Amino acid sequence: MLRGMRQIGQSLVGKIIGTILFCLLIGSFAVWGIGDIFRAAPPSMVARVGKTDITREEFRIAYNNELQRLGRQFRTVITPEQARMFGIDQRVANSLVTQAVMTEEAKKLGLSISDQLVARSILEEPAFRGSDGQFNRALFDQMLRNAGLSEAGFVQEQRSTITRAQLADAIVGDLNVPAAARDAIHRYGSERRAASYFVLEPAQIGEIPAPTAEQLQTFYNERKASFRAPEYRALSVLSLNAASVADPSKVSDADARQRYEQQKANFGSPEKRTIQQISFPSQEEAEAAFKRIKEGATFDAVAQERNVPAQDLELGTFTKQQMLDPVVAEAAFALQEGATSGPVAGRFGPVLVRATKVESEAVRPFEEVAGQLRAEIANERARSELEAAHDTIEDLRASARPLADIAKEKGLTVLQIPAVDSNGLDKDSKPVEIPSKDALLKAAFASDIGVDNEALRAQDGGYLWFDVTDIEPSREKSLDEVKDAVASLWKQDETAQRLSDKARQLTERLEKGEAIEAVAKDAGATVKTAADLARNGAKDDLTAEVVNRIFAVPVSKAGNAANGVSNRVVFKVTSAAVPPLAADSQEAKTITDQLRTAMSDDLIAQYVAQIRQDLGVTINQTAMRQAIGGEL
Repeated sequence: MLRGMRQIGQSLVGKIIGTILFCLLIGSFAVWGIGDIFRAAPPSMVARVGKTDITREEFRIAYNNELQRLGRQFRTVITPEQARMFGIDQRVANSLVTQAVMTEEAKKLGLSISDQLVARSILEEPAFRGSDGQFNRALFDQMLRNAGLSEAGFVQEQRSTITRAQLADAIVGDLNVPAAARDAIHRYGSERRAASYFVLEPAQIGEIPAPTAEQLQTFYNERKASFRAPEYRALSVLSLNAASVADPSKVSDADARQRYEQQKANFGSPEKRTIQQISFPSQEEAEAAFKRIKEGATFDAVAQERNVPAQDLELGTFTKQQMLDPVVAEAAFALQEGATSGPVAGRFGPVLVRATKVESEAVRPFEEVAGQLRAEIANERARSELEAAHDTIEDLRASARPLADIAKEKGLTVLQIPAVDSNGLDKDSKPVEIPSKDALLKAAFASDIGVDNEALRAQDGGYLWFDVTDIEPSREKSLDEVKDAVASLWKQDETAQRLSDKARQLTERLEKGEAIEAVAKDAGATVKTAADLARNGAKDDLTAEVVNRIFAVPVSKAGNAANGVSNRVVFKVTSAAVPPLAADSQEAKTITDQLRTAMSDDLIAQYVAQIRQDLGVTINQTAMRQAIGGEL
């Protein structure tokens, strides 16, 4: 058959038929998915804005720079979990897209920046200036290397940045801030009010009788969700850290004593000496000078003969560990106070040293801190053993060994947690002591009974393994189980309602023109006054919520508001004052600048949103996760 097909294929008709069949075959692959072979390659672009692509590498650099900036700002390390929780990846992506939108629009408008302007912006950048205030080429190169940028790439980015800035300036222009808006901001921040008020307390509404069974049942039925028992989980937790691996008994006495000598300053005041030193160009001259001292010449006289300035003669006061040259330190700390050493072959040449003052040490003895030092050394050594111990436990876990058996074999302890909810509370609503609580609870409540869970990295640098041993589902508690809690909450609600009703009645009396003193007397309360009230600020026994309510009521009018959990305040606004705002004052300038910035940001945001819509923006979430090492 193959021979026959080959013979047909050699004829003209056969070639035409073969060509048609081959084209159909190619078309069928195209229809049925051969293109997926090529599309399966990992995407290299995080986003596409019009014709501009944002690569994974660009996104990764911007993301890492933002993490470092936030880390410096908050003086901590931002973990990948925290970064995802705060949406840093999405924020960085949005920022890069905005930059790309502005760049595309600048190209469309034909905007360009001269080489001279780009060069001047780099030369004037404070970050690239040395101690003399001038541009420092070495510092510039170093910062580019640290940021992983080439000079050409940085110059291009600087050109784009300046172009975008000029486009933004053109969009915003010289915005005119309305005087009414400026005055409104001034009034909001500087207005001060005064009010007369009195406080209603639960005692002033009389005794509230206990609820009837029907009232309790109705109250419970309306709030069943508030009385649900949360889901509880029982956990077995195995913790491995440096302290659990460390063995202080294996730390030798010599190693502990060496650490003691290095850290004497931590255990009190080590011996200090005030040292003088004369340097010599040769060993022979040093020996000759020392011979003169032994014959009766003073150390100071030898220094004067050699024209040694007083400031060069004095080294300072040091502990032995603080001295730069160990050889000189040994010689200086072997001297009696006021004595001079023989020639010492120091690191920088021969010297004579004199100890002009000796301050004796006052430190805790080695025997008193030996246990602490051995524990520290053992913990440091154990850190290097953690990974090996982790791998061993992982191998045992892979063989389906229970955590209890693994712990017994390795001399570790398994923490048994009989019941804990997702907030870390037990059935009595008391906090449960759990290592790396947030991470462990999140993983435990995402797992199930019998699941072989991955080890978690603990906050102390160690590892945590856990098993979910039991799950108690969330359920509705019966009224009998929560009767006391329901009664207590019913009483709180009833008290608040009666206080609100009474306060409303008293407020109506004030609105009708009755004096606040008379109304307060009938309520069994005392009238107080509050002056110089400012928005969003508590004053005397008034909460910020009450103060804000006073600002919401016109002058000479009355009102009331809850004052904390169990009280209510009835008040009458007595005055309001706003200091005048001079148009040329610093305050007016500050408010105007703040409003102009806010208005500019809003205008640019609207502009960018419209251009994004016109250009079309595509975000590749998979590539974004790949760029920052996230799961696919």
